[in-house]
Amino acid sequence: MNAFSRRGACPALSAPMQTGDGLLVRLNPVAGALSPKLLIGLAESALRHGNGIMEVTARGSLQIRGLTTESAALLAAEVDALGIAVRTGVPVETGPLAGIDPQEIADPRPLAERIRVAIEEAGLTPRLGPKVSVIVDGGGQLAMDAVTADIRLKAVRVNAGVQWQVSVAGDGQSARLLVEAEDAAARDIAVAALRMVAEKGREAHARDLSERQWASLAGWHSVAPPSVLPDISPTRGENALSRSPLPISDAETAEHISTFARTAPPAGLPISPPVGEMSGRTEGGAVGRNPSSIGLFDLDNAIALGVALPYGSMPADKIIALAQSALTLGTNQIRLAQGRALLFLGQPANANQPLQATAATLGLVTAATDPRTRIAACPGMPACASGRIATREIAETIAAENADILDFTLHVSGCAKGCAHPGPAALTIVGGENGAGLVVNATAKALPAGYRPGYDAARGIGRVAAAIRSARFQGETAAACLTRLGPAAIAETYQQE
Repeated sequence: MNAFSRRGACPALSAPMQTGDGLLVRLNPVAGALSPKLLIGLAESALRHGNGIMEVTARGSLQIRGLTTESAALLAAEVDALGIAVRTGVPVETGPLAGIDPQEIADPRPLAERIRVAIEEAGLTPRLGPKVSVIVDGGGQLAMDAVTADIRLKAVRVNAGVQWQVSVAGDGQSARLLVEAEDAAARDIAVAALRMVAEKGREAHARDLSERQWASLAGWHSVAPPSVLPDISPTRGENALSRSPLPISDAETAEHISTFARTAPPAGLPISPPVGEMSGRTEGGAVGRNPSSIGLFDLDNAIALGVALPYGSMPADKIIALAQSALTLGTNQIRLAQGRALLFLGQPANANQPLQATAATLGLVTAATDPRTRIAACPGMPACASGRIATREIAETIAAENADILDFTLHVSGCAKGCAHPGPAALTIVGGENGAGLVVNATAKALPAGYRPGYDAARGIGRVAAAIRSARFQGETAAACLTRLGPAAIAETYQQE
């Protein structure tokens, strides 16, 4: 086992990653769900071998923290003994209710599996970077619009049938739409796009493809000439497209794409060395932009109950207590969900209220309106050696005192790495040598506009909240008011005594 995963890699079970509080592993069960007994077994293993902290990420992965080189090997052995198969290779993700949601446009699981097989047949897994991912979204109650991916396939209704929108480089709002296609063509275009990414090296993502490459991917579905594929290969430069006057048929196009997507990489193709910062981040993304995984969801002849881990984290002993309650109440499976949530399925309808009450007593988030859903917070100090401020304490105080103004994303980061929320946030409190800095409308890596002592950061946000209440117009959101006030005024208010 490579206990210290290379920088730039994902912390898989076979390759734990060094973080500020020890080694971290991330698990994605192949089955898509765990029984309560299996979750209890995992949590007990986390208590034995880690620091007792478990996490569910923004994308719906399970993380176990605080491992050592030796204990990570023991954890892996116990996961194997429990019979939990975990996914490896390029992530091809589907929603937590995939295949069981009556509101779904199409079951995404068969297409996702065909894409996984095609990726392996094309030999792409070792050539793609660890952060390259694919989403296959069948729609429904828990669509994956807020989750970013290199390649997105989303089911849409077209007349009496179903097609798949193929988009690249972003989330449901920002991704570049290429084409709508039937499942076989959508699969082949997706894998061909990944082949293009792989040819640019292991640091590349779909966002690094050129406009010409994107256009060629979209054009292949209709009348693209065969010579388009090799002519725009990134390893040989972007040559002018072939001007063959004879368009080929859709069938020929599909066959050509399929052949290209499955072709093994050329012998001797150089692979870029893995580089880049990786700091144990919990696959953070926009807070509160997912369709909430919290609450009750009607399924065919069943109801699923969703609860979330506050800031994506929970002591393993509380996970055990919740899973034991679920087992007693008749739950037969627990699914990991985007938005750092757990979905409980199989229990009778009259068991949902007591299960929800147990979750609330244990400190989990049981309402989509909970202000903690608007805050991203890493473990911080003392849990993480890199943390300069007590992030969770600060976040809890802000949530309790300023729930009325939290209609924007607030990020509380123990250091400038910004693990819990890599993207920009309306406000970010970041720990540093000068205390708790405040960053406005940027990432934790940006230069703070003002500082105050770390222990007093929540009071500084309280000052900002008071300014919002005083200054915002009737009907104006707090986020809009922040924009109108501007970074300088916000920073000055944050530093006031």
